[in-house]
This record gives sequence, structure tokens and C-alpha cells, in this order.
Amino acid sequence: MEDVNKTQIGRFVSQKGGFKAFTPYPFPPNGGFRIDSKLYKKHEQAIRLVGKLDGITRRLPDKNFFLLMFVKKDAAYSSQIEGTQATFQDAVAAPVTEEKSRLKPDVDDITHYIEAINYAVGRIDHMPLSLRLIKELHEKLMAGARATQFAYQGEFRRGQNWIGGKALADATFIPPAVPDMHDALSDLEKFMHAGDDYPDLIKAGLIHAQFETIHPFADGNGRTGRMMVTLYIHYKKLLEIPVLYLSSYFKKYQKVYYQRLNDYHDENAKILEIIGEVKGKDCVIVDDFSISGGTLIDVAHGLKDKGAKHIYAALSHNVLNAESIKRIEKSPIELLLSTDTVECPEAEGSEKIKIISAAPMFAQSVKIIHDRAPMSSLFRREFTKRMLDMSFAEQITLLKG
Repeated sequence: MEDVNKTQIGRFVSQKGGFKAFTPYPFPPNGGFRIDSKLYKKHEQAIRLVGKLDGITRRLPDKNFFLLMFVKKDAAYSSQIEGTQATFQDAVAAPVTEEKSRLKPDVDDITHYIEAINYAVGRIDHMPLSLRLIKELHEKLMAGARATQFAYQGEFRRGQNWIGGKALADATFIPPAVPDMHDALSDLEKFMHAGDDYPDLIKAGLIHAQFETIHPFADGNGRTGRMMVTLYIHYKKLLEIPVLYLSSYFKKYQKVYYQRLNDYHDENAKILEIIGEVKGKDCVIVDDFSISGGTLIDVAHGLKDKGAKHIYAALSHNVLNAESIKRIEKSPIELLLSTDTVECPEAEGSEKIKIISAAPMFAQSVKIIHDRAPMSSLFRREFTKRMLDMSFAEQITLLKG
């Protein structure tokens, strides 16, 4: 989504389970997306090429056979992006060489994709592109298909999901919580039908990126999202026959594809502006907790670029994973302080991370409550007073020791 998303599309919000889920702002964002002249020029070139493709396909002697081959090719590559090992040749040969009940799982993934996209293309000629159609598409894709977990085919997820990692604690991205997911989906559906000025192909990309950010299904989001690009282009009548399938391109540039999707919903973590003068000053970044460390590191780089002298960070709870700790070690952050409220064995060998016990503070709090004294007295204790009397540099030196 380069050159498009220079505004925040959401933020990470703390949830009851002790993790942060990405919560989209109303979509599209206030003021819309800024599209520069270079991207408009690329869109003009792309539209001309799509027009040529449409003209060529109208002259084909056997359009249905040609379309069938395109669908099978896209099904194979889209499934390969998700880890399937079957090839385009397997997809072509399967109906001839194997009974459906005896298909290999990887080939079966592709046949479900073919059935789903063919069904959706037929439906979109008689109904608008909508959440209802997306759920029907997902049901065709996942009914009886292999899944990493119970897919709830044709239904939006009922619980929290995540991307990357084995659990929420080490996830690379956590999509919106269920209530926020439904709000975001409602905005997306309105956006698909809005009479705005966004160029059609750019809007198709925005719809795809926003859908993948919402991640509304328990499984099958990637394949469903990629099919939506084809369906939207066909829905806007840019192609009479839906032959523009992009999964082979996404497969070829898979790392870039994933990075662009991450950049889209991580744009809020990039530093757009630092307010105030930090040159030559000691700066502290404070957050309640962090999993990936992305925001901390981006802020640190932003402060360093503005001339900050020393950069420190503080977390109430340390839930950093091993990879994020490695990134912090290489970042401009000189020292990261955190309490021991959450076990983080990965941080024990880090030279930059200092874990401080929260037990004395909790013990003092319990005593204050027992004595029916004001809680504010906790901050008048000897150690606190000593810390307040010190310069910032002296405090850091004490904590390092």
C-alpha cells in the first residue's frame, strides 16, 4: 500500500486477556487516503492494460475453457501461498485422474478454491458484492476442506484470532476483537459501494488490505481476501470475463506481499511527527506492555533522528518475545525497564533490559490498605523521595546497578 496509506487506520488497544488487538478507526479514515501523482500515473497505465486484456478475452473462441484454466492457475498459487504443495498441473489433472473422495489434501484445497470462485462469479452477476456474498464464498471455500482449526465456514469468527506464532503472546499481529471486527466489516461493506473518487484498481487494493487487517474468519482469510480482488474488478465491470487473477504474482513476490500488508496496518506505529524539541535531551518512552516492540523501536529511531542524547524505555509488563528482544538490542534504546509481573525468561540474558520486582510496591500497597491510609502515601516513601531528588541520569545509573 505504498504511496497510499500515510494516515493512521487504527491503533492497538489493550484487551481483557492481557494482549493488544488492532482496532481500526472508522473506514475510510477522515480526510481519506492521500494518493500521489506517481500512483495515479501507475493506475492509468494499469487501467489501459486491463482494457486491452478485456478486449482480447472478448475475442476468445472458447471463453469458458480459457477462464477455467485461469481459475485453476490462480487456485494453485493462492493455495501455495498458504503452504499447499499441489501444483497447477495437479489441479488440471485431478478431475480426470482422481475421484473427489480420494483427492490428496493439497489438491482438494485447490478444488475447493475453484468451486468457491466459480460460485461467487456466478452470484455477483445477480447480487452486489456484500458481506453476505463474502460469507457464502467462504462457506464454499471451507466446507469439507482442510483447515488449521474449526473454520466456522460461512460465519464470521466468534473469538480472537492471531497471525504468526503459536499463541497470542508471540503473535506477529492480532486482528480486531469481535465487536470491533463487526464495526470494521460494516464500514468495509459501505466503502465497497460508496460513490467516492478512488480509482477502481487502487480501491480494490484498499479493500483487500482492509479485509486482511480485519481477518474476520477463523481460517481461510488469505484465500478469501485474494478472491475479493477479482470479484471487485468484475463487479465494477472492468472485465467482462474475470480473468485477472493475481495469486501467481503474489506468490512470486510473497515476502513483499506480506510486508506491504503489514505496513498497511502497522502504519500507525511509524513516527509521522515528534512534537517538541528533543535534540540533546534524555528521552523516556513509556507503554503499558509490548509484544513485538515495534512501536518502541520506531519511536526510538524517530527520537534519535531528531537528535535525542539518550533514549530509555519503560514497560509496566514485559511480554516481549525472543525476536522482539533481538530487535531492541539493535535499536537506539539504551535501557528498557520493566516489572516482573509477567514471566519473560527471554529477557534474562539481555544487556539492555532490566527487570524490577513489583513485589515491594504490592506489599506496601497491601499494608497501606490494611492501615486504611491514603494510597498517595505510597509515593511519599523514602525510596520514592530519594528518586525524585535525583537527576534523571542519577536515577538511570541507580537502576542499572
